[in-house]
This record gives sequence, structure tokens and C-alpha cells, in this order.
Amino acid sequence: MPIYEYQCQDCHHQLEALQKMSADPLLQCPACDQDSLKKLISAAAFKLKGSGWYETDFKNKGGSGSPPSQTDSKPAAPATPATSDNSSK
Repeated sequence: MPIYEYQCQDCHHQLEALQKMSADPLLQCPACDQDSLKKLISAAAFKLKGSGWYETDFKNKGGSGSPPSQTDSKPAAPATPATSDNSSK
């Protein structure tokens, strides 16, 4: 449900209300009890919850969030020179 901002036209009291999109707008000001509330236009605010919202969530499935270091892996095997047997008998 979105959070709407309202301001009273008489006393300039501001408030936020959590309402369904299909709900009628509020009219009565809780500060002065007058029917002079007006809905304000404001930036939408929302939270991204759960996995998959951050860049690091897709890189490593191990859960640590950091890439494995060089010391964690086995050292590469030394390259052996290829020997060719070109002897013809």
C-alpha cells in the first residue's frame, strides 16, 4: 500500500497516511478538525526486499559476497617442455 502525504489548507499541518490506492482521500485534519486536507504530490518511496536486488547477489552464489582469493585455489601445475621423438631408425 502506498503512503500518501496530506496538508491542511487551514492550519498547514502535514501528515502521512498508509492507504489503499482505491481508498477515498482523507478530508478531516486531525490537528484542527476541519475538512480541509489536500493530498500532496510527492516522490514515491519503496523498499527492495529479498535477494537479487544487489549487484553482488548475482556474482557469487557462495554467500560471502567477496570473490575467492588466489590463496584459496590450487597452484597451477608447472609447464613441462614437450619432447619430440624425431629419431628415425
